[in-house]
Amino acid sequence: MTDIKHPPPAQPGDNWGKASRDVGERQFLRGPQPRGVELAEAGRIFAECVKGFRQLHFVGPCVTVFGSARFKEDHPYYVLARELGAKLAEAGFTVMTGGGPGIMEAANRGAKDAGGYSVGSNIMLPVEQKPNPYLDRFVEFRYFFVRKMLLEKYSYAFVAMPGGIGTLDEVFETAVLIQTGKMKEFPFVLMGKAFWSPLIDYLRQSLLTAGTVDAPDVTRFVLTDSPEEAVAVIRERAMQQFGLTYGPRAKPRWWLGES
Repeated sequence: MTDIKHPPPAQPGDNWGKASRDVGERQFLRGPQPRGVELAEAGRIFAECVKGFRQLHFVGPCVTVFGSARFKEDHPYYVLARELGAKLAEAGFTVMTGGGPGIMEAANRGAKDAGGYSVGSNIMLPVEQKPNPYLDRFVEFRYFFVRKMLLEKYSYAFVAMPGGIGTLDEVFETAVLIQTGKMKEFPFVLMGKAFWSPLIDYLRQSLLTAGTVDAPDVTRFVLTDSPEEAVAVIRERAMQQFGLTYGPRAKPRWWLGES
């Protein structure tokens, strides 16, 4: 059996996430700007939100898959994510990812393998972040917080494959939304027991012991290596708790900019 305990090391020339083609968000986050500049920025943020709403309104029900962009096609985690994407599509879910390479590509590819629908919600980052070729729909965003909101807004479940700082950010932001009641108790699966178990142990032994989290904040995560188990949990809870069915979907209206 192939070892999947350790992710590949970063390459010397790998600048993933350390630069950006679009400096707009970096300038926005530098602090107070002239009022006119900030008003224009607010308009751009609003426009991005509307673009995302109109492009993604009819793609669901979605399951968002988080994970590293660095895993190559021959890595076992890529293979596992591809299998997961296929199983999700077979269960009737649209597979949504960040739209890039690695785990994102694998999950989208698996959905396409199974004849399902595949969506990417991308962020403008370095040259490595290009849309993968397995997307039925691709939306690109300038602002991280808009992109993350869209990845969360249209999904009935979340799966985190192994990843880095970006994946951890997505995992914990989504978990906080569930914890605080901003989002319903959607299923949250961590795929890769060897990878995620140390994090769960830390939450249980340090945070829970210190009283900074409650038991449900730890136990809500489903830890598994099985795509079949992950999809079974998602399908059962999505259909029983949130009323999803296999009925017809609503149709877009062109005059609202929907497609």
